[in-house]
Amino acid sequence: MCTLVILRRPGHGWPVLVAANRDEMADRPWRAPGRHWERQQDIVAGLDLKAGGSWLGANDAGVVAGVLNRPGALGPQAGKRSRGELVLEALEHPTAAGAADALRRIDGRDWRPFNLAIADNRGAFWLKPGADGAVEARRIGAGLSMLTSRDLDDPACPRMARQLPRLRAAPAPDPDTGDWDAWKALLAETEPAGEALTIRGPGGFGTVSSSLIALPAAGRPGAAPAWLFAAGPPDRAPWLPVRGFGQTAPWAGGNDPFSGSGQEDAGVPGDGV
Repeated sequence: MCTLVILRRPGHGWPVLVAANRDEMADRPWRAPGRHWERQQDIVAGLDLKAGGSWLGANDAGVVAGVLNRPGALGPQAGKRSRGELVLEALEHPTAAGAADALRRIDGRDWRPFNLAIADNRGAFWLKPGADGAVEARRIGAGLSMLTSRDLDDPACPRMARQLPRLRAAPAPDPDTGDWDAWKALLAETEPAGEALTIRGPGGFGTVSSSLIALPAAGRPGAAPAWLFAAGPPDRAPWLPVRGFGQTAPWAGGNDPFSGSGQEDAGVPGDGV
């Protein structure tokens, strides 16, 4: 079970902060986030060497996307496409709203069940498929929300029940000063088992990497997107800046391609669309 946390603060200088722990089999090969796709050079994402997709990435337009499994759907299945493709498909779009609108039209039965989070500095969305293949897209509201294998902010998940209140009470990171300490501490906890954000599971399954991402508001000269990545369990591996992310984005430093000013999109999918 992976974990993705998103803090949305419309009107703030840093309207979107994302934290994510990836849980996977330790022997599944991968590469740290980079520009790994020749045909999609505007994408920086982690590369799953087994299936060719990604679990988490961002594009130069300022869109972030991450995919998680749903309950009982760990690993690949014959006849199903890799869920890592969904991240790359989402990052083909210049806005989160456009990506959510496009991906809610796919047939979800082509993949094993998934949770897909898509965000930019104007909005965020959570997508999941139903049994009939219809993909439901819901807007993620302001404040701090959390995804695991269950629904958004679902208290039935023991990890969610313990960690969501603690994350909401923790001091928010400050990307201007580089202070992510409170979130780093929570992401790196290993106890209690079953509720901590870093896991040590049986058979080599556990947390294999961790990410911290910040997206600035439009029109902030000198403020570039930031991504810190721990290439291992975050209680053991250091968070380091992702090479090639942020400074090369065409909208970094205030040259934002969006016409808005970091406020909510108009005319985009809403709850249940």
